[in-house]
Amino acid sequence: MEHLKGIKVLSFNHFFMGPVGVQFLADLGADVIAVESPEGAFQRKWGGANKRLGGQTMLMLAGNRNKRSLAVDLKHPDGLAIVKKLLATTDVMTENFRPGVLDRRGLGYDSVRAIKADIIYAAASGFGPDGPYVNRPGQDLIIQAMSGLTEITGTRKQGPRAVGVSAIDHHGASLLAGGIMAALIGRMRTGEGCRIDVSLLASAIDLQLESFTSYLNGSTPDDVRQPDTVAGWYYGAPYGVYAVRDGHVAISLSPLSQVYAAIEVPQAERVPDAENFTRREEAGAAIERRLAVMTMAEATAVLEKAGIWHSRCNSYAEVVADPQVRHMGAFTSLPGAGGADITLVNHPIRYDGKPPAIRMAPQPLGAQTASILEEIGYGPGDISALEQRGVVRTGGPMEAEAGSGETTL
Repeated sequence: MEHLKGIKVLSFNHFFMGPVGVQFLADLGADVIAVESPEGAFQRKWGGANKRLGGQTMLMLAGNRNKRSLAVDLKHPDGLAIVKKLLATTDVMTENFRPGVLDRRGLGYDSVRAIKADIIYAAASGFGPDGPYVNRPGQDLIIQAMSGLTEITGTRKQGPRAVGVSAIDHHGASLLAGGIMAALIGRMRTGEGCRIDVSLLASAIDLQLESFTSYLNGSTPDDVRQPDTVAGWYYGAPYGVYAVRDGHVAISLSPLSQVYAAIEVPQAERVPDAENFTRREEAGAAIERRLAVMTMAEATAVLEKAGIWHSRCNSYAEVVADPQVRHMGAFTSLPGAGGADITLVNHPIRYDGKPPAIRMAPQPLGAQTASILEEIGYGPGDISALEQRGVVRTGGPMEAEAGSGETTL
C-alpha cells in the first residue's frame, strides 16, 4: 500500500509513542527517515522482557519497520547543517523530546518553518508544550497513575492496578498518526502547514472517554474502581470476568435473567434485570458462585447455547493459536536485519482486503546514512570525512526488502 508515497517524514522519535505513530505512516508508504544520535536512540538500548534478537531489542522491533536510519550528531554544527538541508525537502517533521530540547538546537517550530514554510511539525510529549507540568518527565506508567487509569483498572478490594501494556503510548501513537494525516489533507486544501501537539496525558484522558463522560454528567460516584466481578465502575452486572474451575470467562452485555437461566442460578439468588446496576455486586456474586463449580467447557457450552455474549480469557499462547487471529494475519514473520527471523504485530488495517507489505525490517543504526546524504548532495569523500569527525555514523548496506521472505501467521 502506498497511500502516502511521496511524503517525506523526518522523525526525531525515541521510546515508543513517537516511533509507533510514525511507523503507521511508514507502513502506508511514507519515506520515513529516523534520525538518531551516533550512539543510537533509547529503543536500541532497552526493550521488553530483557530480550534481544539479532542484536535488536523488542522495543526496536516493535516500532521501527519501514524506516531508513540516519545517525547524525545534532550537537555538531555540521550535523545540524545536514538536518536543515533535509528539512528543506521534508513534508513532516516529528519529535518527542521534552518541550524546549529541539528549540535549543535550532529545530523548534518557528526555526523549521523558516526553512520550509508549509512544514507539518508534530510534537509528542508527556504533558504538551506548556503548562505547570511542562518540564516533568512523561512516561506511560506515570501517566496511567496520574490520569486515573490505574484507579478504574483496579478493584475495590485490591486498589489501583496498571494496565498490562503501554496502553497510553499505543493510543497516543494512533492520535499522532491521525493528526499528521489530517494536517496533510489540510495542507492539500490550503497550502499551509501547521503544528500538531499530542500529549500522553491528553491521550490517557481520551482513552477513558466513556468513563469520564459517565463521571462528569449527573450524579458523581463515590468510587470508580471495579466492584468485585464487574469489569468497570459504570457497568451493571453481568458485565465482568468470572472464575471457572480451569480458567476465567468474560460475560458481556446480556440480560441478567438470560444468564441466570443459562447457568441455573437458584431463584432465591436472582436480581431483577431492572436492578442490574444498583445491585450489581450481589448479582455478580450469584453468577460467580454458580460458574465456580463449572469447567470452562461446561460454562462456554451453556453460554453459547443461550446466545450470551462471552469469551474465555485467553493466554497469549491461545491468542497466537486462535483461528480468527491467524485468519486476520495479526502477526507476520520476516528476515530481520540482524540475520534472525523476527515476528511482528502486523499493520492493523486492511486496504482492499490486504495489510500493507513490510518493505524493510527495523534497520541497524545508520544503515542508510550514506545514501540519505548522497540524496542531498554529499559525495563519498564528504561522507567519509563527516564520519571520521564523528558527525555521522554509517552502517552496512541497506538490508534487502522483506519481499517474498515475509510470512503471515
